Amino acid sequence: MHFVWTILLSPYLTFAAFFCIVGLYVFSVVTYRLTLHPLAKYPGPPLARVTDIYLTWYAYRGSRHLCYQRAHERYGPVVRIGPNQLSFKSTTALKSIYGFRSNVRKADFYTAFPANKKTVNVHSSIDKMQHARKRRVISHAFSDGAIKSLEKYILANVRAGCSMLAEGGGEKGTGSDPEGWRPMWNAANWCNWLVFDIMGDLVFGKAFGMLESPTNRFAVDLVGNAAHRHLICGTHLTIHNWHLDKILFRKIAAQRGQYMQYSKSQAMERTKMGLDVDRKDFFYYLLNAKDPETGKGFSMDELWGESNLLIIAGSDTTSTAMAGTFFYLAQNPPALQRLTHEIRSTFTDVEQIATGPTLHKCTYLRACIDESMRMTPPVAGALPRQVLPGGIDIDGHHVPAGVDVGVPHYAIHHNADYYPRPFDYVPERWLPDPESNPMYAHLQDAHAAFCPFSIGPRGCIGKGLAYVELTVTIARVLFLYDMRLAPGTTLGAGGADLENGRSRPSEYQIEDRFASMKDGPMLQFRPRKES
Repeated sequence: MHFVWTILLSPYLTFAAFFCIVGLYVFSVVTYRLTLHPLAKYPGPPLARVTDIYLTWYAYRGSRHLCYQRAHERYGPVVRIGPNQLSFKSTTALKSIYGFRSNVRKADFYTAFPANKKTVNVHSSIDKMQHARKRRVISHAFSDGAIKSLEKYILANVRAGCSMLAEGGGEKGTGSDPEGWRPMWNAANWCNWLVFDIMGDLVFGKAFGMLESPTNRFAVDLVGNAAHRHLICGTHLTIHNWHLDKILFRKIAAQRGQYMQYSKSQAMERTKMGLDVDRKDFFYYLLNAKDPETGKGFSMDELWGESNLLIIAGSDTTSTAMAGTFFYLAQNPPALQRLTHEIRSTFTDVEQIATGPTLHKCTYLRACIDESMRMTPPVAGALPRQVLPGGIDIDGHHVPAGVDVGVPHYAIHHNADYYPRPFDYVPERWLPDPESNPMYAHLQDAHAAFCPFSIGPRGCIGKGLAYVELTVTIARVLFLYDMRLAPGTTLGAGGADLENGRSRPSEYQIEDRFASMKDGPMLQFRPRKES
């Protein structure tokens, strides 16, 4: 009998029993998800159908957008990309999921995007009523009138950035030459510094000074890592709920904490100034605005939370679109030549380049920007939505309540049904003139599928501001300078050993960190030669 009790109490038997129980649980979960789960009938990568670890791995690698694209190429227009998540890539799905009357809410994915420990911001709020209140308040800062009143600060930073191009970027390699080309610039760095300075000026009443000094440039990496942490943890909420990021991704988690402190210090400093300022920056509107329905404004925690969002959403995405546009123009000399001619034939002085009817008439400029954001959307993955009670019908599929659904931007932007030659940079596809647009028959479809700022009630509130920054900056650069790829450097990626989707040298490659990280292109500028 003693021998029997010795066996039963043996730690080896205890461990064996534990692993048997765990193994039985895992087997049961896998079997259920593959056979009895409501989404069992949908195709998708085998591991993705079983666990969120599949998509989380690609979120960590920065290639989540490519994962979506490859899955759709292999499995079709509807893909089970997670145990409880479906991905679509059609215009009808885009409208069904993100439209104003969609029976969905933001998915629990966004609980990993807290503004701070005490509140959420307009981006991360899941509750529809809460989001509506926040959006009504913040909309004052993004009205056309507010942006127009702040344009002089945008232009001041653009002037500073443009003057730097005449000096060269101090990168190792090509120097000035007899033809007047200045030392090369890493366009991604220049765009980051410029747009961050603009947002600092507009949000906090002062630029971060990144153009003129390296002191605050560390914030660019902090922002990227903060967004990366949110993406990883949102994709697998167990990591967020159990704070496992502090163990598994210590550097990313630590830099997210540093970013939170940095944004809080900026918000606190601006709040001390109150409304007694000589300009109506975004904080002025946030401090002064009241919800017309409730009469409430933002608390201090909410102000801090919104500033977190404004720095990330207002800087990283716009700088990616700007750097991407420079990349594709350098990659496509005919497009660069045509756009340069449009700008220089429209304006006679650089100071004429500002928002207004004349700049709006530069249709090829807008086409080049939109085609760049189609090819490389700054937010490239899907924005998940959770289906509410009653379910939702998407492309003939009835999706039950509780399921997460989404349309990945990169995948729909490369859908050949809407964009013939989807991996070619063709700005002409956006022109409203059938004689100038060889793909005019697809123009309506192209607009319907275009979603770099998302669509519907949760679409980006800063879309208007982004286009102001992009059009004014690119037009002024090309008015003042000739531009070329720096000799001895290459555009894009190359090599068969790269991940599938990264080997196209004609494509501006980014890391999908919910927002995006980028590098290059290496460009040279020289003051334009008067004809």
